[in-house]
Parts: sequence; C-alpha cells; structure tokens
Amino acid sequence: MNIHEFQAKALFREYGIPVPDGEVARTVDGIVRIAKDLGGSRWVVKAQVHAGGRGKAGGVQVVDSLEQVEQVAETLLGSQLVTGQSGPEGQPVDQLLVEMPTDIDRELYLGLLVDRARERVVVMASAAGGMDIEEVAREHPEKLYTLYIDPVVGLQAYQCRQVIFALGLAEHAKAMTNIMQGLYRLFIDKDISLVEINPLVVNTAGMMAIDAKINFDENALYRHKHKSSLRDIRQEDEKEAQAHAHGLNYVSLDGDIACMVNGAGLAMATMDMIKHFGAEPANFLDVGGGTTAEKVAEAFKIILSDGKVKAILVNIFGGIVRCDLIAEGIIKAVKEVSVSIPVVVRLEGTNVEQGRKLLAESDLDVISAVDLDDAARKAVAAARGE
Repeated sequence: MNIHEFQAKALFREYGIPVPDGEVARTVDGIVRIAKDLGGSRWVVKAQVHAGGRGKAGGVQVVDSLEQVEQVAETLLGSQLVTGQSGPEGQPVDQLLVEMPTDIDRELYLGLLVDRARERVVVMASAAGGMDIEEVAREHPEKLYTLYIDPVVGLQAYQCRQVIFALGLAEHAKAMTNIMQGLYRLFIDKDISLVEINPLVVNTAGMMAIDAKINFDENALYRHKHKSSLRDIRQEDEKEAQAHAHGLNYVSLDGDIACMVNGAGLAMATMDMIKHFGAEPANFLDVGGGTTAEKVAEAFKIILSDGKVKAILVNIFGGIVRCDLIAEGIIKAVKEVSVSIPVVVRLEGTNVEQGRKLLAESDLDVISAVDLDDAARKAVAAARGE
C-alpha cells in the first residue's frame, strides 16, 4: 500500500528523521494560509500523488510570492498530473504540500527494501541523489552502494559507517547514523516493504529528507489497522480499488482477453497461454481458492467495466470449492451481470462432470473447454470473432 509524501514525512518525524517544516491542504485558501504561517519569502509547493517524477511534470514548484503560491495552487488542485510513472491518464491532484525551501550542497539517495532471494532487508545508498535510482543502477552501477542486514542482529553501527565512508560523509557521521537507524526501526516496526529518501540533502546545517516514499506490506496491514486510513483510493486504479474492496486480487493490463482464475499460479499460467496463442490478457484476476458466487459476480462486473475486453476466459480448479458449485456461481453471475461478450469456461477438479453438465444445460451462450490449452485457443478465437 502506497502513501503520500506528507504521510511518510509524518512517520519520519516520529522516528527522528529530519524533514522540512510544512503542511498539506486541499484548497487554494488553505495553501495560501500555510505559506503565510510558515513565514519567509520562498516556498516549495508539491503535488501529492502516488507517482515519481513530479518535478519534471510541474508538480513541484518553488515560488517566491504569495501571489505565485495562489497561482500554482489554482493550477495544480483538481488537475491530473502526468509523470513518467503515472501512466498517460495521470493521477488526480487533490492536495498540496507546502514546505520551506532547503539549501542544498549535495543530494544523496537512501532506501531500504526487501531482497526476497536473500531473505534480507537491503540498504541501497548512492551519491547520485535526485535521479531515478533505476537509471543510476543501469548507467552508473558504481555509484550504487548496497549492504544486507541480518534479521537476527539488525542494522549494526559498523554497517552505517560503511555507508558513510562509501558516500564520503565522515563529517556528518552522527547525523547519517541516526537517519539510517531511524529508517530501519521504522521499516521493521511498521512492516514496510519499501522506504526511500530521494533526495537526502546535505548542507552546512546537517542532513534532511527532502522527499519521502513508503510502501506498506499489505499482507501485514492486519497488524496495523489504523494504517489502512492512510490509503488514498483516488490514487489507485478504479477497478483495482473495487476488487480490493471485495477481496479480489486484480491488476489491469493492456490486452483484450479478460481472465478470471482461482490461484495466482494458475492465473499466471492462463495469461501465458493467452500470449502463447498470439493475444494479450486484459488483466490479472485471482478470485481466491474459496471463491463464491458473490465473488464471481463482482469479478464479472469489474471485468465488464473495462471497455476494451472482447472475451472472458474463466479458468477454475475446483479443489477447496466443488466445480458444480462454481458452475452455479458462474451461471448466476452471468445472468445477473448480463454479459454480452463471449465467455469461455474451463473447469477441472472435484465434481467437474457435474459442473460441466450444469453449464451445458444452462441457457447461456458459454463456450466450454476441456483443458487450459483448449480454453486459451477458444478465448483468442472468440475475441477475434472467429
């Protein structure tokens, strides 16, 4: 689960990580009031969206008068900010963060994430802050320093010193150590999957996190129920948000054949078979091992809200739930949602013959398939009108 920059900085403050003074507001008047309250004659106005590259897209602006603050707020609030990471439609700007500007001598990058292959939290640091870390890793790998943290002992002081010397920060050793240890405590305490500071600014006054990015591990949110209130549904794909609300795992893709599958591995195999026969999947949709007729109906609704879908491939393995019950759910859902595009169904598992019989005897125009290969081939042909 992603959160906004201002929310991440609030967590940084809790863990002693220095950030600029600032506040967030949703109205032009509120933005101007914050600038007045902060004082000074220059401010940074930052659009709060779940996407990087805001500065290049005009979502971060330095202004030197209250009139400019008002003008920028009027321009950004209510707009769709299109960045290199947002997609062509952009993301809605509903709130702005106003901060005091910070003097910059050096810009660094500091991040923590999970390396699942090594089963370790990895620290990534670079003297090339302010740039996309992917670009740094690709074009200047020598500028990216990494170290792995043993989960038994946690981040050690000597590891902080390794990063400090690698980045040439000897005169800021204490500040950098405090920031790294604070980030690690935050990472572990809140079950975070990714935290980034880019840039981490160095100046004569010390060090400060100018930007902040945090992703929470959704599988651990049950331990931090209050963190769910930080979710901004408007920043998420509408169909994905709707699926999340009904306990479905859904990701939008660019193809025209929708998939409805129970089990992530089976869903990936289904998508691979669609591509094998020369087409593209419109989504990843896992309805779960214990799917119900209600879930199937909601899944159909979400799929049909995608105007580019030309066919639906339902691939269900009846293990936990019997195939005849799944077939009943499909029949009920298709009737309820009034599906008007071809539906290919492949059932396998417990009571599969009863399930296939129910589909065959229904008055629905459902295309039955005997295996995944047959199902994918028929779905691609149906999407092409063959």
